[in-house]
Amino acid sequence: MTQMINPSILTSKLTEHITGAMDAACGWLGFDAFMALALYAPGLGYYANDSRKFGLMPGGGSDFVTAPELSPQFGRALARQVAQALEASGTAEVWEFGAGSGALALQLLDALGPRVARYTIIDLSGSLRERQRERLAAHAGKVHWATELPPKMRGVVLGNEVLDAMPVKLLARLNGVWHERGVVLHEGRFSYADRPTDLRPPLEVLGHHDYVTEIHPQAEGFVRTLADRLDTGAVFLLDYGFPEHEYYHPQRSMGTLICHRAHLADADALADVGEKDITAHVNFTGIALAGQDAGLPVAGYTSQGRFLLNCGLLDGLDNASLGERAMVQKLVNEHEMGELFKVIAFATDTLRNPDGTAWQPLGFVAGERMHTL
Repeated sequence: MTQMINPSILTSKLTEHITGAMDAACGWLGFDAFMALALYAPGLGYYANDSRKFGLMPGGGSDFVTAPELSPQFGRALARQVAQALEASGTAEVWEFGAGSGALALQLLDALGPRVARYTIIDLSGSLRERQRERLAAHAGKVHWATELPPKMRGVVLGNEVLDAMPVKLLARLNGVWHERGVVLHEGRFSYADRPTDLRPPLEVLGHHDYVTEIHPQAEGFVRTLADRLDTGAVFLLDYGFPEHEYYHPQRSMGTLICHRAHLADADALADVGEKDITAHVNFTGIALAGQDAGLPVAGYTSQGRFLLNCGLLDGLDNASLGERAMVQKLVNEHEMGELFKVIAFATDTLRNPDGTAWQPLGFVAGERMHTL
């Protein structure tokens, strides 16, 4: 396991590492390159160091909570969707990207039982892989780890809060001129520095006011890679975000970039590198088009709340405690995770119902929103 590093020492070492990369790039790093190092630099980046990330409360040293930590009902509901997709594809393997604490993997493996013959986790973090290995010891014969995708895949692919942690490019419209926002070292601190660019958001942003936003080439490239590698099966990606007409709304002039530490949010991605998460909301229209254009059709899009209810989230709660019910409500309530979080699915053309008709994922039988993309 990665050795625990004192936070101040970690930040100092990571700052030195990023500064070296900045020097090699003639003093200016695009924000996406900076974000990649801040999150994933081996042994130092936020997701590569040994700090605790996931948990319900800051008192335990965690920075944020994800749906599987809120309630095991999340994994049980998702398992019903996974089971349906495995049956439709005639496969028995699940691929999970960025498995975090391993909570979702455990919930799925417990619920799916013999339906899954192999569960492959793709995770770049050595320390998280060790924690996952400990948590999933009861399923050791099924669980495998990888750091990259094989040339070809079959089965069901999952990513819960994965897209939001992929590096983004920052664009800033200043006095009517578009710039790419990068990072430089100024008086010993990281600072933003802008360069004119031909890059643009996918939609024209109305108005002439200054405007900062993100574009997502890495997340869209990830989906194109899945389209290339997945021979037969389905993909389910759950994350917070919007369709592009909401994402690039003229009033969203400060973008969506946000940091998380000790269950508090702040907007300063350049401070305390390695000690906090850096994320951006997902442009689900761009994700959908990336898959579709690469030959992987969209099979569904809706809110997380609607998806989970369609998958039977409330089943078996008759005897649940008040506390357990409250956690489940957080998953579906509009003012909690139910509306901000969305689910998008892709499926290969090989997935068909027994009667030969087009396959429809369980999670989208009601409340389908593909028309909003």
